[in-house]
Formats: sequence, structure tokens, C-alpha cells
Amino acid sequence: MHRRIHFSVWYLLGVFLLIAIIHGFVNSQNTERIPYSKFKEYLNKGLVKQVYIGVDVIHGEVIGEEGSRKGKPFVVAKVDDPDLVRELEKHKVEYSGQFENPWVKELVSWVLPMLILFAVWIVVFKKVGPGGSIMSFAKTKAKLYSKDETTVTFDDVAGVEEAKEELIELIDFLKNPDKFRNLGGKVPKGFLLIGPPGTGKTLLARAVAGEAKVPFFSMSGSEFVEMFVGVGAARVRDLFHQAQQKAPCIIFIDELDALGKTRGGSSLGGHDEREQTLNQLLVEMDGFDSRKGIIVMAATNRPEILDPALLRPGRFDRQILVDRPDINGREKILQVHARQVKLGKEVDLRVIASRTPGFVGADLANVVNEAALLGARRNKSEVGMPELEEAIDRVVAGLEKKSRIMSKKEREIVAYHESGHALVATFLPHTDPVHKVSIIPRGIAALGYTQYLPGEDRYLMTKSELLDRLCIALGGRVAEEIIFGEVSTGAHDDLQKATQIARRMVKEFGMSERLGLVTFERERKSLFLDNGLGVGKDYSEQTAYEIDLEVKRLIDETYDRVKEILETHRDKLEHLAKVLLEKEVVEGEEFKRIVSL
Repeated sequence: MHRRIHFSVWYLLGVFLLIAIIHGFVNSQNTERIPYSKFKEYLNKGLVKQVYIGVDVIHGEVIGEEGSRKGKPFVVAKVDDPDLVRELEKHKVEYSGQFENPWVKELVSWVLPMLILFAVWIVVFKKVGPGGSIMSFAKTKAKLYSKDETTVTFDDVAGVEEAKEELIELIDFLKNPDKFRNLGGKVPKGFLLIGPPGTGKTLLARAVAGEAKVPFFSMSGSEFVEMFVGVGAARVRDLFHQAQQKAPCIIFIDELDALGKTRGGSSLGGHDEREQTLNQLLVEMDGFDSRKGIIVMAATNRPEILDPALLRPGRFDRQILVDRPDINGREKILQVHARQVKLGKEVDLRVIASRTPGFVGADLANVVNEAALLGARRNKSEVGMPELEEAIDRVVAGLEKKSRIMSKKEREIVAYHESGHALVATFLPHTDPVHKVSIIPRGIAALGYTQYLPGEDRYLMTKSELLDRLCIALGGRVAEEIIFGEVSTGAHDDLQKATQIARRMVKEFGMSERLGLVTFERERKSLFLDNGLGVGKDYSEQTAYEIDLEVKRLIDETYDRVKEILETHRDKLEHLAKVLLEKEVVEGEEFKRIVSL
């Protein structure tokens, strides 16, 4: 198939300019510029062959060496010399005048540069977008995946079974729209996927397109907004215009909160462009008919800051929670990511799933990948449980600091500190079993750590369970005090956790008999990120004083309880610490034997 060749006057102009530049460059290299005195010297010696007298300059040729016919060209600035013609005739030099049109000079001086600038302007805006117009900024930046390019299916998504069931109806509509049209039914226009980062919201949206075999437009919310006012709204219009041409299809907007924040939140007027873009999105979602097969999907981990107009019926009708997976979901996710990894026969993904409470799909994918890298580094033919266990430690606590040299005294403090945590957890009724105790430094500041193996996922915590967790947090500091008679800075993080638990019990959960069934928490926090900004307090200084007293009472009572436990089992505390100093790591089964002695 032959390509069509398009000729343009700009191509001819470009060739002409190139030839002119080359010609001028070549001539400038061969022509000698000489002063007028040098020209008169050549003339008096009879070396001038011929001259062309112009308005401002004189062009000529000097006779070549040894009478060569080919002369050497020169150019000299013309001066007022009334005897020039007489001297030329005296020395029998051929001379002639050159006529220069003024309009040619004007053309070369300013018209030609203007034409060159105009040509550059045309080329630049053709590079910006189709049509060579400044409005090409308004073209959408959405990535279009054809129905053959979206190879992700529901088989590649695990741990979000409820979310997949919610989207099956959408897939059925995209595959068989007539079944709904015949009954007059309408599928919701918008599906909003909400959940913590890394749970697979984007992957789930691509799986819907892969299952339905329809084109997939993918764009981030931040890609709509530019520095030019009105560009974001134009991109929204262009996105929906392209989607209508590709229907049935899916439009997916990732990180919707970058575009859809509540309007009117700032009085400084700095969000006009974003608000215009959001307004245009609301108008477009109202204007199109979902029966044409255009479905809008979006994802966010901050649904509480979205504009209410986005969430009303007729826009994002259905909100689907893509939450952190439970133990069964984590096991399925591990199975998906382990397809491309050679696992040993002893690998039990159920154990790995139980060791990773709170992990999302991205975390679990990282664990499997880290385990594969460790296996390759150790020249193993398959990935075993040691690699997976170490991968979890890397993700949770960080890399081992093998180069960090600790003194004997510091190692003893860390060993007794971690032994205190582990023993307190063992002798309390509402705690998870200890899985591993280590005094190997990891990460930035962790000199040791104690890991627990939850038997099940928990969504509620009772007062007794919170008090037991408070005890575990203080176990390390109390163990240091019992053994060494003083405390170190190693319990800094533990004290922060203990204070946070006690303060939330008093302020948020109403677990203080002194203050009663009242909550004093007004901080607006993200539903998933838990990093919102405080908006002040609505209680008196006296109440704040009472809260501080109650928090201190809880921690003091917990301290006495922990001290009693560790003093009762001091022999086990010392024995466990000695084993840790010798082996550095004590696994769950060995820990049970030590405690049962």
C-alpha cells in the first residue's frame, strides 16, 4: 500500500531558504572582504580583473596567480571616490553597475523574517495537537485501551468478591444491552470505587472492561486541570465526545478526589479552574444516556471530601467498597501473585495470609516479589517459607541492619525489652499468640521486634482487649525497669502507642466511668487514611483536665498490672532474654517451650 505524499508551499519555502543559506555560506567562504585602500592598491598594480559597482559595495575579482583565468573574488565597502571610474578606465578594468530594487531590500530585511516566524508558529502548534490550533490544549489526555488490549479479567482480581458481584450486572449490560432496554431498565450511570490505597480499585475497573470486551478510557483526576482556565472543562467535553464515538465503552477516572473536592471550600478564589472542570463533569454526566453504553467509573480513597453533587442519584449512583481483604481474601490474592513464582511444596499460603493482617493487594504483591528476589539471591530453585517469612519482615519492619554494631549492654536491654513484650502477651487472655521474637535491628530505628499471629481478622475491640494491648505496649519498658533498675529511650514508640490507646478509650469510645458515655472527638479524619486535620475542641479546659487525669489513671493502673505479671514470671523473662542473646531470633514453637518450662 503506497503512502500518499502531500505537497505544501511551506515545503518549497523551506527548500528555498535552505538553498539560500547554503549559497550565502559558500559565497561567504570564497569571497574576501578587503578595505578600500587594499582595493586601490590592487587597482594601481593592475591586479583587478573586473568589478561590479553596487549601491553600497563593490564586488570584483583579482587576477589569479601566474595569470590563471580564474580570479579570486573580493568585496569592498563603497566610498565616495569621483576618480574611481577614470582609474578603472586607465587600468583597462571591466566595470559595470548593479541595479538594486528597494522593495527587494525591504523584503529581505523584514518580510522574510516575518514569514519564517509564521512558519515556525504553524509547526509548533501542529506539534501541540491536531489541527494546529491553540484549542488543541483542550484535547483529552485519556489513554484509550481497545477491547483487545484490556486483557485483565476477574481471574486476575482476588480478595474483593463482594465488589466483583456488584459489577457483574454492569458487565451483563455491556455485553447484552438489549436485555435491559426491552424492559425499559437503566443501568446506573456511574460506579464509584472507594477503598484504601492499594486494594485494587484500578485493577478492578480494568477487569470490568476486559470481561465486557469494550474500549476503556483511563485518566487521572489531576490530568484534567491545567494552568489555563477552561482547559479542564474542554477536556471533559472532549473525553465524553470520544466516548460516544466508541460506545459501548467505560470511562475510568482515577483519584477522583483531585477533581471532585467539595466546592466553595476556599474564599481565596484559587480553585476556579478545578470548580469549572467539576461543573462540566456534572453537566456531562447529566447529559448522556447510559443506554448508549457509556459507563463512568471512578476511584478514590477519600470519599468524605467529594462534592455531594457527584454522589447524588443520576451521577455516581452506585458506590462500591473495595476494602482491605480478610484472611481468606489475602490467601486468594497470594495465590494470584504466586502463579508466576515457583513455590516449594512446604509453602503454606494460609500461614502467610494469617501473618499479614491489614495488608492490601499491593502489599501482598510486594511480599511475593521480595520473596522471589531473596530466593534468586540465595541461588535457590524455588521459593520457600523462609523467603516468604523474611519478605514479610522486610515489608513490616524494614531491612536487616547487619552493619549496625551494638554494644553488649545495648543488646541486653533490647533482649529484655522484647522479652517483656512477648511474655506479657502470653499471660494475658485477650491477645494474639506470639509468632517470633527478634533482636536483629531493622529499618530506621527498630532495634528489635515481636510479631504476633492473629487467629482471625478483628473489626471490633472490647474494653478488655484494649486494656490488654495497653499492657503489651508497656511490657518492654517495665521489663527494663525490673532488670536494670532504670529505663532507656527504646520505649519511646511504645509509650506513644500506649498513650494513643488510652486517650482514644477516654475521648472516642466512652470507656471511662468518670467521664461517662460521652465522646470528645471532633476531628474530621479520612475514612481510610486516618490523617485528617483537627478542627479544634468543643469542651472546656476543665474537661480537658479531667481527660488528662483519666488517661494517666489508665496508664498507671496498666503499669502496675504489667509489673505484677513480669515479677511473677521473672525466671522466664531472664531465660528468654538469654536465648535471644544467643540466637537473636526465637520462633513461635521454641517460644512456647521456653514459656512452658
